[in-house]
Amino acid sequence: MVSVSDLEGQILLKDLDEGELRMIGERITVESYPKGQTVFKEGEATRGIYLVGKGKVEISKTTPDGWKQTLAILKEGHFFGELSVIEDKTEHGANATAIDNAELFLLKTEDFKALEHSNPETMYKIMKTIARVASRNVHTMNDKLVKLLISY
Repeated sequence: MVSVSDLEGQILLKDLDEGELRMIGERITVESYPKGQTVFKEGEATRGIYLVGKGKVEISKTTPDGWKQTLAILKEGHFFGELSVIEDKTEHGANATAIDNAELFLLKTEDFKALEHSNPETMYKIMKTIARVASRNVHTMNDKLVKLLISY
């Protein structure tokens, strides 16, 4: 079980009250990854949503010609793997690697789905946060694309 204090700094859970955090904490498992260790690879089976408790994680894709393209560096409080869960994907679409010693909190897909049915109000708060973060990411990518096109 993960304590409420460990979850309070997590962006994904920022709108939850203490009782909701306690309930989520009962379902989360803690995993440790030393610097350089792969959390998952593109094409591997999905397991759930990861929250970065400590350290940093790099999300990357491998281009068709074999080059690694970094998509994001996630630090404490951030989350990843949510799109696979929401889209019911069985395989990851990217790579995740610990770039510092990392402690990750894993909310397994089956627990996430169970919470959708047993605690819809809590899940609404979580889904709203996912939507806000996704929207912010789209705006950031659009800004980068526009700058790239203008500088071309």
